[in-house]
Order: sequence, then structure tokens, then C-alpha cells
Amino acid sequence: MSVQSATWLASGNALVLPVAVTVPLLGGLGVLAFRRRPALREAASLVAGVAVAALVLSLWPVVDEGLSFRLWDWLPGISLVFKLEPLGLLFATVAGLLWPITTLYAIGYMRGNLQRHQTRFYFFFALAIAAALWIAFSGNLITLFIGYEILTLSTWPLVTHAGNEQDKRAGRVYLGLLLTTSIGLLLPALVWTSILADGTEFTAGGMLEGKAGTATLTVLFALYLFGIGKAALFPFHRWLPAAMVAPTPVSALLHAVAVVKAGVFTVLKVSVYVFGIDTLDVTGAAAPMMWVAAFTLLGAGMIAITRDNLKERLAYSTVSQLAYIVLAATLANDIAAAGGALHIATHAAGKITLFFCAGAIYTAANRTHVSELDGLGRAMPWTFGAFLVASISIIGLPPLGGVWSKWLLLMGAADAGQSVMLVVLLVGSLLSLAYLMPIPARAFFRPPAERIDHGEASWTLVLPLVLTALACVVLFFGVDAVIAPLNQVLELP
Repeated sequence: MSVQSATWLASGNALVLPVAVTVPLLGGLGVLAFRRRPALREAASLVAGVAVAALVLSLWPVVDEGLSFRLWDWLPGISLVFKLEPLGLLFATVAGLLWPITTLYAIGYMRGNLQRHQTRFYFFFALAIAAALWIAFSGNLITLFIGYEILTLSTWPLVTHAGNEQDKRAGRVYLGLLLTTSIGLLLPALVWTSILADGTEFTAGGMLEGKAGTATLTVLFALYLFGIGKAALFPFHRWLPAAMVAPTPVSALLHAVAVVKAGVFTVLKVSVYVFGIDTLDVTGAAAPMMWVAAFTLLGAGMIAITRDNLKERLAYSTVSQLAYIVLAATLANDIAAAGGALHIATHAAGKITLFFCAGAIYTAANRTHVSELDGLGRAMPWTFGAFLVASISIIGLPPLGGVWSKWLLLMGAADAGQSVMLVVLLVGSLLSLAYLMPIPARAFFRPPAERIDHGEASWTLVLPLVLTALACVVLFFGVDAVIAPLNQVLELP
């Protein structure tokens, strides 16, 4: 192949990056155009979702080519750039594959529960996916920050979807905490970084390598991790449980597809490309935040055990599981970072399944509390079977995908010589066992408190949760396909 042909081919591949971000926007416009024709409106979302999934999957064969696309050079040193790298493509793939499945689920949920304002719902859902892909493909700090803020603003109408006082109050907490942390902490961290590094472009090995001392790096790392409020570290976690008033497809979006995964992805991106794993290791700059992550992991897990409301229990579970990924970044070695990256995928598959199940239970049985689930497994075996599979994956047991991310995290903690963190990780898994397994146990083995005269929810609700539960199994047997592309970034042995 000639040099000119190779250049044209690379340019064509690079165009996939802005196209992938644009397709959800086009899907959103289709939703608005067909607002009076529900079937076509929903079809616009599904078609856009399938197209995005195909686009992100098409990028895996060329992920090591360093493709980039410059959107806009605004001022010297200030530009919007998309760049392809394995960590970002992993996040984009999670969002891209789960969007059409979530859309199918949303069709059944929104119709089954006679939800209002469905056009607005599907439009902002598409906008949120576009923002997530923008974040995934960001080539510098400025591009990342813009996408991060768009994601916050585009999901706020989804959190407040019903428009009642409870939703408005939750929306104020959601918007207040996420904007306060990003503008008050994350933005100053970005400016400080750009001054120290004399630029904003993400760099292999870290932009700040050799640019600052330990004290500066320690403060700056804390600013980043607290400023990335979507990672839900204590004490900036309250927005996440508050947002559970939203419809269940929104909860799935928040916990698995876009918002929280954008948060922990940004934590890993900053750790790898801004600070550099080796720099964090040598300087020990991440050590203070390691304890914050450990406290969040255990504290949220203990709170989850006490919650009877199913979605609230799952929300605190998410806070705890996100802390695994943040802890992976603070352990500052390649093995832990790989475990954190893999946990983005394994937790996404497991947690979206759990929320799908919660929505199916509400739609079919109108039950929202754990104490109300006795005997329901006999009437809804597919739903609670999927719940059991996803729970085992999140706990970290074979033969499901979650075992690999938990195993790499344990190895990373051992490699770092952090015996206390080894204990934290193991106790965290025991806590997840305590807050998740009683749910399918009650459903399958306790007698129902009253006669059950219904079966499973509609197929549009059951099929997605079966598919995502199946993904937990696929991630166990196909883990190499996820880990191998990360080698060049994390330099695994």
C-alpha cells in the first residue's frame, strides 16, 4: 500500500470518531421529528443505537493506529480534539453496546407504566449518549471537560422527568453537586495542569511526568478525584442515591451506560495520561486518595445493606463498586489499572441487569422494596434468574465476568504491597454478598405473603435483562478480548 493510500485510509478511519458522536444527535433529531408517531420515534432511537454500536466495534481493529480528528483550533493551545486509544474505546464500547439494549427496555418500561413526556425522554437520552462518546474520544483536557459538563446538563432533565416536587429536589442535588465539584475543583485542576505541562494534550506516560514535586502532585490528584463528582466518592456521592427517583431506564443510564462510568473512566484517564502510573507510584501522590476510596467502598456497602428500597440499595451498591475503580487508580500499578478498566465493563453489564430487573419487578408486580419480594421468583423466574447471575458477577465469583476484575484488583493490591487494601477489597465483596444475595434468595425460597396473580413483565423488558445477564457470562470467557488492547496503555507484563 502506498503512503498516500495509507494516509487516506487513516483519515477515513479517523472520521468514525466524530461520526460516532454525531449519530446519537441525529437520532435525537429523529425523535423530535417523529414526536407524534411513537413507533417511528422509538425506531429512530433504536436505529441510532445499533449504528453507534457498529461504529465503535469497527474501531477495534485500528485501535493501535493512534487515530485523531481535530474538530476546532480556537486559540493557540486551545483546541477540540478526538483521539482513539484503548481505554477510551472500551468506555465507548460499553456505552455503544448498551444504548440500543436500554432503548428496547425503555420502550417496554415507558409504555408499560404510561410515562409522560416520552419524546423529551428519548431526546435527552440520545444527547447523553453523544456526550459519553465525546468524553470517550477526548484527546485533551479541554475536550474532556466540555463533554463532561454536557453530560451533566443533558441528564438533569432525565432525573427530573416526572416533574413532581420530589424529582425537582433530587434534580437540585444532582445538578448542584456535579456542577459544584466540576467547576470548583475539576476546572482549577485542569488549568493548573495546563500551566505545569504547558499544554492540554493527553500524553502516554503522563503529561506531568517530571513537571512537579510530590506535594503539588498530591494536592492536584485530590482536586481531580474530588472534582470528578460522577465517580461518587464520599462525601460527594449524594447525587447518585437522590437520582433514583427517575424512571428505571434513567437509573440504568446513570449507573451503567454513561454517567458514573464517565466519572470512573475520567479518573483512569487522568491517572494514566495526565499523571502517569509510574509517576503516581514513585511519588506516592495517590496514597491519601487511596484511603478515601477505601472508606467509600466499605461505607457505601454497609449503607446498602440497611436499605429496603430496591433501587436505593442498588444505588449505594454502585457507589461502593465505583470505589473499586478509583482504588485501582490509586494503587498506581499496571495490574490494578487493568482491573479498574475491566471493572468498567463487568460492573456495567451486572449493574444494568440489576436495574432492568428492578424495573421489570415494578412494572409487573408494582413492588419497590426488598421486603416485598418474597416468592416472586416463582412467578418471574427469568427476571430473578438474571438478577442472580448479575449479583454473582458483581460479587466477583466464577463463572462470571466480575471475577476477573476483582482478581486483578487483588493482584494489584498485592503487587503494591498494600495488605490493608487487600482486606478492604475482600470485605467489600463480602458486603456485596450481604446486600445482593438476599434478594434472589427471598424471591425463590420464601413463600409469598399474598397470592401472586401475574407472571413476567413484557418481552421488551425481559429480553434486555436476559441479554445483559448473558453479557456477564461472555465477559468471563472472553476477557482476553477486553484486556489485550489495554496492554499498550498500561504496559502489562
